[in-house]
Amino acid sequence: MSKRAYLLVTLALNGLLPWGLYVWLSAHMSSMAALSIATLVPLADNAVQLIRHRRLDAFGSLMLFTLLLSLALVWMGGSEKILLVRESLITAGVGLFFLGSLFFPRPLIYYLAVRFVPNSPFSENWQYAYFRGVMKRMTLVWGLILTTEAAVRILMVNELPIETYMALSHLVLYGFIGSAVLWTFLYRRRCAAKLAMLKQSSC
Repeated sequence: MSKRAYLLVTLALNGLLPWGLYVWLSAHMSSMAALSIATLVPLADNAVQLIRHRRLDAFGSLMLFTLLLSLALVWMGGSEKILLVRESLITAGVGLFFLGSLFFPRPLIYYLAVRFVPNSPFSENWQYAYFRGVMKRMTLVWGLILTTEAAVRILMVNELPIETYMALSHLVLYGFIGSAVLWTFLYRRRCAAKLAMLKQSSC
């Protein structure tokens, strides 16, 4: 299987299929039951990855984490505030996942980049201290942006009328995520040029 086909299969198994399964099942059963069944898909994929490659897949583990967190939030009950901030709590959980990976040998951004950038030289670039610093800074920034976005929206739901919150909530989400994507694009382009110069000077 080519890397592109493998990538599409991973996105389907860990993203589209669980979501579609949840949407379909939730029309016939409770959200808890539907979410529980949908969670089995990335769980099974992670189990296969662990058995075949003796390691967990970073993207699959991240998607499984978000589904399990969603399941926990559904289990907590359906109070109005919980329903409104559920998405933000998941964002906060993912942000903490990013920040926590900084304490491991290689941060989460590295594994996601290896997975989603075809023919990437990231494994050989890891020998350069500058590259390692870039990966850690990118992971730190994404972790901080996601947790800050969640904190802002949780504060909003406690301070604003529901109608106002509903009108502004996704503007805040897209603003934070858009800023993170733009920063990543510009920072990656600048760092790629500097890394190329470091490689030439070391030859």
